[in-house]
Amino acid sequence: MELWQIILLMFIGIFAGWLNVMAGGGSLFTVPAMLFMEIPAPVANGTNRIAILAQNTTAVYTFYRKGFSDFKLGLSLSLAASVGALGGAFVGVELQGVWFDRVLALVMIVVMIIMASGKSSSPHVADNGPAKNLLLGHICMVGAGFWGGFIQIGVGFILMPILHRVMGFNLVRVNMYKVLVVLSYTVVALAVFASQLELMWWAGLGLAVGNSIGGWYGAHTTVHKGESWIKVVMYVALSAMIIKLLLF
Repeated sequence: MELWQIILLMFIGIFAGWLNVMAGGGSLFTVPAMLFMEIPAPVANGTNRIAILAQNTTAVYTFYRKGFSDFKLGLSLSLAASVGALGGAFVGVELQGVWFDRVLALVMIVVMIIMASGKSSSPHVADNGPAKNLLLGHICMVGAGFWGGFIQIGVGFILMPILHRVMGFNLVRVNMYKVLVVLSYTVVALAVFASQLELMWWAGLGLAVGNSIGGWYGAHTTVHKGESWIKVVMYVALSAMIIKLLLF
């Protein structure tokens, strides 16, 4: 790749990293950018995981420094998601074309309806109430992990209602758990992609730098702006992704 392409991917990654931590959907910008640069779809799908790994490492550390961490539950959820991601990644290495766009749009529409239909959780970021529906939450994580391992795009929109509606966390804690879960299963998915494909490591490094910056800022925005701000970003991102998938 040429230097300007790597730099361009870095700037795209800044926005994508911020969006991923705040709501999700950042990969819908980074993966098409690599496809536009004529990187094959399975390779772009795998290379994107390099940036996702860096972004969520930064976000987890930032949440921890801000006093938001629960590694005991977070790691058990991560283990469940990683089991699904292992199977999803083996499917993802064979991924060709854009046939999944309509399915992804449908998932996003369903998620938007679910998130908008119920009562909001407490707006207080210090909410430390016990998790609800632990067994169901872990089962759902296996499915979310499969999707994340398979394609990653839109996984935040799947994880958020699991953590928010099923397990009862407010949206600040949702993002705290989300970045740890994604970090954990991405290690598994990246290992599968790297073993099966020749990834574009320089492109991934450019994205990783951008995603790390965006992930750091996204975690700060989450803690300081709170739940109402996250909802605005989430609904705007969902709407934009659905329109792009269905019409373009």
